Amino acid sequence: MAKIKITQIKSTIGAKQNMKDTLRTLGLRKIGQSVVRDDIDTVRGAVRTVRHLVTVEEVD
Repeated sequence: MAKIKITQIKSTIGAKQNMKDTLRTLGLRKIGQSVVRDDIDTVRGAVRTVRHLVTVEEVD
C-alpha cells in the first residue's frame, strides 16, 4: 500500500476548531512535525480539510 508523508507547515492559531481537531487526528501537533500515513480516502479527506496548513509528499 502506498504511503504519504504529511508535514505541518503553518500554525493553528486562528484556525477553526474542526481544523485543529483534524490535525490532531492526523497526529500533528507542532510546525515542522511529520507523520507517515497510508494513502487511503479517509486520510486524503482529512488532508484536504487542512491543505493550507500542511504539505503532502509520497513515500516509497
